[in-house]
Amino acid sequence: MYMNRILYALVFLFVLFNSISSVAEENSSQTSIEQTAETQASATTSTTEEYKFEPSEIEKKLYQIGGYLEFRPVLLGLDRNASLYKLKFFKRDEGKTIEEYNTKLQIEGSYEKGIARLFVRTNFDLKYSYLGWDHNEPKRMIYEGYLFLKPSDSLSFKFGKQTLLWGKGYAFNPVGFISRPKDPDDPELVLEGFIVASMDYIKSFSGPLKTFSIATVIFPVYEHLNDDFGKINHLNFAGKLYFLLYDTDIDLIGLAGGSKTNCFGLDFSRNITTNFEIHGEFAFINNQIKKVIDSQGKISESKFDAKSYLLGVRYLTSWDMTLILEYYRNGGGFSHLEMKDYFLCIDKGYDLYFSKGNDSLLRKVSNLTQGNYGRPNPMKDYLYLRMSQKEPFNILYFTPALTTIMNLNDKSLSLSPELLYTGFTNWEFRLKGTALIGKGETEFGEKPNDYRIELRVRYYF
Repeated sequence: MYMNRILYALVFLFVLFNSISSVAEENSSQTSIEQTAETQASATTSTTEEYKFEPSEIEKKLYQIGGYLEFRPVLLGLDRNASLYKLKFFKRDEGKTIEEYNTKLQIEGSYEKGIARLFVRTNFDLKYSYLGWDHNEPKRMIYEGYLFLKPSDSLSFKFGKQTLLWGKGYAFNPVGFISRPKDPDDPELVLEGFIVASMDYIKSFSGPLKTFSIATVIFPVYEHLNDDFGKINHLNFAGKLYFLLYDTDIDLIGLAGGSKTNCFGLDFSRNITTNFEIHGEFAFINNQIKKVIDSQGKISESKFDAKSYLLGVRYLTSWDMTLILEYYRNGGGFSHLEMKDYFLCIDKGYDLYFSKGNDSLLRKVSNLTQGNYGRPNPMKDYLYLRMSQKEPFNILYFTPALTTIMNLNDKSLSLSPELLYTGFTNWEFRLKGTALIGKGETEFGEKPNDYRIELRVRYYF
């Protein structure tokens, strides 16, 4: 049912923008007739001149299609003493390691005519793990699908499923109020969008303020329509003001409407030198709700105004090493003591299950974990560092990298070395390992696995 609605909507948008394009072509037809005589006259010029042309005169392709096919096997080394292992596998015995086999097909295509462009990006996932075969739901297969209209150089509209990446951070985005959270372990992955209507207006100036733009978004949340964003039966509104002021990119961002509490934020980015950039974000979330469980299983709820921020730098050395360093303060995150109580509660529930066969406390904790303790980086303070070296020792198409995420509250961390090779046309090979380091009752120390090794093979077409 959901997929049918999307297909009907895409067909409607296709017909709509063809009609709009036809009108635009009719308006320009008279001009084309008047130019015919001049064109025919120019055809009588010399042979050398008649074959000269500018790149801008080459006809733009109406259709574009591309994508990639990916195979990604994963090996996980389990930590049987970790709290999250006990929560996840208390009814199973998977041994010391488990394997996963992931395949992905991502296809994107566009059709452009006149002032209109239709864009679709689909994503098909298939996974085999200890739970058996799994694939993404049909309604999650379309990551983006929208109609783009640009009646002038300054004004544009989008209607449909869009991924709106607001914010300047690389691994974290406190002001990304209307996008799905990034995976800090792989922040460049394409994210699924939401069905919205947006408008952008841009204006250029001379002087200290070089560019100004305004983006507005209408964000409906109803049953079967963006219902995983927040409270349903609300029409939400988001907006962003952009300024290029004194060579500094600045955004003012807001979200209101009822599906989530009101959010306001700002971000900035500036190149200090050609190879040195600084960026930052600040977010204010009104009346954020946090649920906390103590070591005995008692749940309490608090409401407060959360303030989150990020400060980062990006630096390219003279020997082509890229460094990205970010500090992230999660104002709505859990303290070290709150996370410690959470882990102690899991241990208590695990002991209760094996002594009396009662899993009620574990099920209670599991329900609270979803979207709460279980979200990426749930605590307060994090430091992110990524170092990547392009073609070391003159090895062409080879890029090694090292990424670490440290929890500054409990001193646990993840450490991820990787090797990337793109020496074969349209192929990409990435070998990545992750070690989780931390004592008991710390975020990375209580993860269900001690290490992770994966090979990602992609073929682009």
